[in-house]
Amino acid sequence: MLRTAKTFGYIIGYAALVTSQLNKVKKKKVLVDDIQTQDEMVYLYARKWATRILESAGVQTHITGNTNSLDEPVLYISNHEGNFDIPVLINHLPQPFGFISKKEVENIPFLKPWMEEMNCIYLDRSNRRASLKMIKDGINKLKEQHSLLIFPEGSRSKGGEMQEFKAGSFKLAKSAKVKIVPIAIYGTSNIMEAQDSKKIVPGDVYVHILDPIDPSIFEDKTMQEVSQYVQGEISNTVQSLKENHYVKN
Repeated sequence: MLRTAKTFGYIIGYAALVTSQLNKVKKKKVLVDDIQTQDEMVYLYARKWATRILESAGVQTHITGNTNSLDEPVLYISNHEGNFDIPVLINHLPQPFGFISKKEVENIPFLKPWMEEMNCIYLDRSNRRASLKMIKDGINKLKEQHSLLIFPEGSRSKGGEMQEFKAGSFKLAKSAKVKIVPIAIYGTSNIMEAQDSKKIVPGDVYVHILDPIDPSIFEDKTMQEVSQYVQGEISNTVQSLKENHYVKN
């Protein structure tokens, strides 16, 4: 339980500790014209936060695939296993990104201002109008040259069968005309969800970044077809990760 308490302490404590730096970061950002450089300034703190959480929890991440930054805004599409998906991906994806978060996270002390600077978007799943606004906001973020990450399953699989991807998530890439970068992640549910989220145990996480998909795919396929195609690619890769790196609960 000490590991669990320490890790949760980092989740809130580090954000609180560096909040005093936020205004300095904002002032530095306005002196830079390049959007990606601005995002990196904020992301430096996010990566430190994620690193400390993973070190505290005893998580070892193994990343393979296309690990080079594309130097352009992209829509990352990932399966969603567990709560540790976000710190793992913040720490290891090659370029800064904002992510779609459930609205409840907005109430966690000290996190909200940092998430806003990271270009994160909140989603109220109980409100259809809010879902439409999320898509609109996401398209705008991508057009403003910020990368985003979305979990099209909508909720964690917790190590179970992958849930069907919501095709509407792909409207962000289609409307903003950006590349889709699929991500397969395996092992995060063993860190927390396998213990009914009551404690955190050390473990290995495997991430594979698939090759980017050009937005021209929408010229020949519907959003539903693109959604099914991407889910198939991710599902096959997750299965491969499981077969090669089976982690016993």
